[in-house]
Amino acid sequence: MKLYEQLCEELSSRIEQGYYQVGDKLPSIRAMSKEHEVSISTVQEAYQLLEANGLVQSKPKSGYYVLAASETPSLPDISRPVQRPLEVSQWELVLKLLCSHEREGLVALGKGMPDVSAATLKPLLKILSDLNRHSDLRSLSYDSLRGSDELRLQIARLSVDSGCRLHPDDIVVTTGCQEALSCSMRAVTEPGDVVAVDSPSFYGSMQTIKALGLKALEIPTHPETGISLEALEMALEQWPVKAIQVTPVCNNPLGYTMPDERKRRLLYLAQQNDIPIIEDDIYGDLAYHYPRPRTIKSFDDDGRVMLCSSVSKTLAPGLRVGWVAPGRYGEMLLHMKYVSTAASATLPQRAVAEFIAQGGYERHLRKMRAQYQQGRDRMLDWIRRYFPSSTRVSYPQGGFLLWVELPEGFDSVKLNDRLLQQEISIAPGVLFSASGKYRNCMRLNFTEVADSRIETAISIIGEQVKRLLVEESLVAS
Repeated sequence: MKLYEQLCEELSSRIEQGYYQVGDKLPSIRAMSKEHEVSISTVQEAYQLLEANGLVQSKPKSGYYVLAASETPSLPDISRPVQRPLEVSQWELVLKLLCSHEREGLVALGKGMPDVSAATLKPLLKILSDLNRHSDLRSLSYDSLRGSDELRLQIARLSVDSGCRLHPDDIVVTTGCQEALSCSMRAVTEPGDVVAVDSPSFYGSMQTIKALGLKALEIPTHPETGISLEALEMALEQWPVKAIQVTPVCNNPLGYTMPDERKRRLLYLAQQNDIPIIEDDIYGDLAYHYPRPRTIKSFDDDGRVMLCSSVSKTLAPGLRVGWVAPGRYGEMLLHMKYVSTAASATLPQRAVAEFIAQGGYERHLRKMRAQYQQGRDRMLDWIRRYFPSSTRVSYPQGGFLLWVELPEGFDSVKLNDRLLQQEISIAPGVLFSASGKYRNCMRLNFTEVADSRIETAISIIGEQVKRLLVEESLVAS
């Protein structure tokens, strides 16, 4: 057992025994570090694990507080996907979800969309406006294939927060994170190859696997600690895996953050088998805790981790500004970038670079982290209030997405069809699997919980869930 796990276990016992009462503030990270003679990072990981277990709650700029037992969420079970390479399906359902978001008046709880109405984005809009009025011909020309020098410099500076030491030349700007993931996969695989993925997994990366003629090997994943390293090790011995694709920090859709020790072990497995890791860090900057968690890339000493991210979830998806740090695969990735979109749009790159340089990015993140954490807690409260008691739900450590698990046999696709008739949509769980598993699950967005319509929508979803459970004879009427 790791040091942070031992500390977490000891603190859990203290909470259970009443040493720390409901509502009590736990000692500061620094005080706990001195008391137990462990590093600050060990205490941080222990506290984060306590929060993942639903025993405590962190409050921005305040600390960690003990939750009541009734507030403790019942987490989803560890996933049990089909453990053989499969061709990805579900495109029709993904397309249906994407198209449904275009309906006016729809309460779209299934979308992976940040809050773009925040006042902290106004300086970015002003920068865009000023650039439009005063920019020279450079903004109408192709930018460098690698991307704007100014933007890559700012991204390199931001990467320090995640434990990385990147040079601007280590970074390639892309048209969103989707292109970063796609170019990364194309750079290291050929049609027919097998890619190991955490499961459930983001449907965008799954559809990239489908489009490139690859096969997905889904690996069981724990809702607190991430991809099962034991199952992955067995899979690597059994199948010719050519790449590992994971989202270890503020995972989509489960919301967990993988402990650092497990990140190191995952990297070690990749090194032992000489295969690349494609790391999706698009939600990493939205972690509720400071400092933000480290990436797998931060431990990478031989260039095998391809770190992908963008501002689509932190700022706004319409900017279409993403990037990848491809490591040893740089030349192959640059070729894939060229045949994909060549240069990315110049004006948004300049605007984002200026916004970061002026400090607007960090100010916006501070506001969003606090807002999303409050949104998570409010959404969890509504789910406890309106959903059946058998409901299991994730406890995200960052971002704005929640994973809800209902009894086996429940049909979230049928649920979504009914909800669309009431101008509400969810993301059915089958979208997040190559084989169509997780039909009894759904993903919900909690960016706009301040809107009174959201609680009404959650109550309607809960009522429809109860009706379907009865109709399908999954509970007694």
